[in-house]
Amino acid sequence: MLGAVDTPRQTATHCPYCALQCGMLLSKRDGEWEVAGRPDFPVNRGGLCVKGATAVELLDHPERLTVPLIRDHRDAPLRPASWTTALDRIEAEIRRAQRHHGLDSVGCFGGGGLTNEKSYQLGKFARVALRSSAIDYNGRFCMSSAAVAGQRAFGVDRGLPFPLSDVAAADAILLVGSNPADTMPPAMQWFDAGRARGARHIVVDPRVTPTAAVAAQHLQPVPGTDLALANGLLHIAIRDGLIDHDYIAARTTGFDSVRRAVRAYWPERVERITGVREAAMTAAVRTLTTAGTAMVLTARGAEQHSNGTDTAQAFANLALALGLPGRAGSGYGTITGQGNGQGGREHGQKADQLPGYRKLSDPAARAHVAAVWGVPPDELPRPGLSAYEMLDGLGTDSGVRVLLVLASNIVVSAPDGNRVLDRLGKLDFLVVSDFFLSETAELADVVLPTTQWAEEDGTMTNLEGRVLLRAKAAEPPAGVRSDLEILWLLANRLGRGEFFDSGAREVYDELRRASAGGPADYAGITLDRLAAGEELFWPCPSEQHPSTPRLFTDRFPTPDGRARFVPVRYRPVTELPDPDFPWVLTTGRTMKHYQSGTQTRRSPTLAAAEPVAYAELHPELARLVGVSDGEDVQLTTRRGTAVLRARVTDTLRADTVFVPFHWRGVNALTAASLDPHSRMPEFKTCAVAVSKPPSNSP
Repeated sequence: MLGAVDTPRQTATHCPYCALQCGMLLSKRDGEWEVAGRPDFPVNRGGLCVKGATAVELLDHPERLTVPLIRDHRDAPLRPASWTTALDRIEAEIRRAQRHHGLDSVGCFGGGGLTNEKSYQLGKFARVALRSSAIDYNGRFCMSSAAVAGQRAFGVDRGLPFPLSDVAAADAILLVGSNPADTMPPAMQWFDAGRARGARHIVVDPRVTPTAAVAAQHLQPVPGTDLALANGLLHIAIRDGLIDHDYIAARTTGFDSVRRAVRAYWPERVERITGVREAAMTAAVRTLTTAGTAMVLTARGAEQHSNGTDTAQAFANLALALGLPGRAGSGYGTITGQGNGQGGREHGQKADQLPGYRKLSDPAARAHVAAVWGVPPDELPRPGLSAYEMLDGLGTDSGVRVLLVLASNIVVSAPDGNRVLDRLGKLDFLVVSDFFLSETAELADVVLPTTQWAEEDGTMTNLEGRVLLRAKAAEPPAGVRSDLEILWLLANRLGRGEFFDSGAREVYDELRRASAGGPADYAGITLDRLAAGEELFWPCPSEQHPSTPRLFTDRFPTPDGRARFVPVRYRPVTELPDPDFPWVLTTGRTMKHYQSGTQTRRSPTLAAAEPVAYAELHPELARLVGVSDGEDVQLTTRRGTAVLRARVTDTLRADTVFVPFHWRGVNALTAASLDPHSRMPEFKTCAVAVSKPPSNSP
């Protein structure tokens, strides 16, 4: 008809990036992909950040992998090969390694961006098809400290135990080590709504981030001293009679031990450790305790330390002492970062875990999951090594000799990057499944092209514990296969195919059965309920259950229903500045890029906006070393050297250098000292020397 306009079909799905999992609508008009935010999705309500708005640039990308690549020998270049040839090679190398070095000589390394189905399938593949204990994932580098602290304090780890929209109802918020204005912009609408009605927000960060700039108060501690600050705040609250005695008596246990522990954190001492003045600490405590409703929220800035678990624990102690968890409009939470950082840590790709957030060491958990899988419980391996520990042992007599990597770019994201790069080179065989040739895939002996976010159906679980349908909106290129199918094909070749399915629906339904009765119980969260538009949060133990958007309202999932206070003590970071390395290096994210940059650095829009790695320097430090804004600056730690573009700014402490970690070489600087509880590496602080680069440096 004259004047008719072609209206393309829109597919409702979710963003491929952070843990908000913003709702979006995808469509294709005249051969070009279009994206819009979904106004009906309650997390982002139509808003998208620049990453989400440009996510379609990854579809039909010219660098997309579409055929398997193999090397004929270690020094040969990668060349195209058939799927049969590639899988033959992988099968042969797995069998050879396990024949000569044992079952644990073959390992898997997963990612927090995998769907729930893929996370589940990978954990099952390692334990049933490979019968190996060697599996972990990059989420160990993200949420592991917060997870351990949450389990110790509350009996469960769900990043936000309430919907994100509850943030708008809090009259006061203490936000520690998080910059959502840059890293999760659509989330800021809830913070903005709270401030618009008079809420007071306190941000703890060594930088004056865009989030800190709009807060009522900004506490700017020395990196790595947040634990001392948390204990100091609790000391003041107890001293001034501002804690909730009734809540402590009715809903918690262990407070007396924490009371005794924080006596050692009098304000003058904490000020010397952190650099935060006593008056500022007292004002923050007053804000939290005089508000009608209040929240304490932590993120990676507080947690990516060798004492990250205890730091998160200290802030949980503060929240409990103020009577916040389980109260309407109040609470304690940790802000998950990766796209499926919540679901990815629930269903078995962690070294010590089985589906439903069960413990691999628990005989009852082993029996339940083994029954679902159809294998004897004794056949399941025991817990293996954490991510960095596994990487650090690659190629050794007792370590992994053949490594399968899914959805992770280890070369860019692992700490002490030069050490990890050396260990990857000691492997007998490396397999990488990805949709781009990442820096890790460039080293592989076999690269398998896999589907990306818009080309497959699956479920994700966002930072609230909300389970989502990620719907297929596009056909993958010919020759590309999903990770579910790849793992199923390999299981068949290894003689274990009878235990596996390749379809997302079948795998998800099995995940539901395996998770039933566990802390993260998905039994009642069916695909049909999700497709019908129900908002479903775990735990949800039956199809008649309404699900659990808010935890802890009546009791905590502990044996006695009470939350646990855990005394923790501050200890200095592993590396303190000295004459050779006199400054403090900290790392983080930017608005324009995400994680290792495998996706965002290939987005033309994002790459043009943020083309090169950079280091933020305070003007005093820049003058001292003779570096101007826009010039190259050299950073050197005990592990490596990097030359980056200098950005001179007064928005950070004069003793601190900030570097985003989205580019190769940045994590060659960072330390691999591990948290004793979570095995989290110390990404967020190390000693660094700053200088002008030699005139002949690249």
